[in-house]
Amino acid sequence: MQTIGERLEEARKRKSVSLREAAEATKIRGDYLQKFESNQFNIGLTDIYIRGFLRSYAGFLGLPADRIVSDYESLGHSEPKPRTPSREVYGRMDLSVSTAADRAAKENAGPEAAGPAGADPLGSPRPSLRPHASGLPPESRINPALAFKGLFILAGVAAILVLFFLAKAVFGGSHHAAETSAANAPATAAATAEAQSPVTLIALQPVAVRVFRQTDSREIFNEQMATNEHKDFPNEGLIVTASALESVQFEFKGSRFRFAAKGRTRGEIPVQK
Repeated sequence: MQTIGERLEEARKRKSVSLREAAEATKIRGDYLQKFESNQFNIGLTDIYIRGFLRSYAGFLGLPADRIVSDYESLGHSEPKPRTPSREVYGRMDLSVSTAADRAAKENAGPEAAGPAGADPLGSPRPSLRPHASGLPPESRINPALAFKGLFILAGVAAILVLFFLAKAVFGGSHHAAETSAANAPATAAATAEAQSPVTLIALQPVAVRVFRQTDSREIFNEQMATNEHKDFPNEGLIVTASALESVQFEFKGSRFRFAAKGRTRGEIPVQK
């Protein structure tokens, strides 16, 4: 199976076009084209530019641009994400080391360091852990009558608070929601109208134009435009390539804009506001 570079080079030679002539026709630097034909895609540009150049070059040579770009993406040039270390593994390692150290300290200390029965390692007597018959020390026992009275008061206060917040939510929530909806309606309508305003491409003279979406680089237009021909596109961020970009302008809400087209065949139209 031929590589991308071999197909590009074979198509160019079959068309009897030099690298210099191809660079002048596509407005892509000749050294970039030479590296593409040598299967070298690490040319210091972002991935979206490389895909755009490959589409333009393949289209110029009469090759299926989508197939060329798909083969390029299958090469896997995206940078791998760093792998996050497992905290659970480190936690088990720390625990095992600590346990081994404690075991070694106990073995080396000998019976003298243990002290008499009922004492801690420093020689202080340990407090008695013998529980009282009731489960609590004598001084910690609570009067059941006082405990029941306190719980009854807390339950009453909680019930009053719950009723208060429920009433506030029922009677005040609907009024607040109506005010908020009425206040937000003009802003929502204005934002919707602005998003629906199209971006219009205008050809100043006959020119071949291709349009891609910025979000996924999907081609949505590829035609030859006549002089003063207008084409409307959604206001969602666009990439425009043309055989002569200086012959293309775009218009939004009655205002016309030029591309920075000197020596370029590719321009971007961000989302207009």
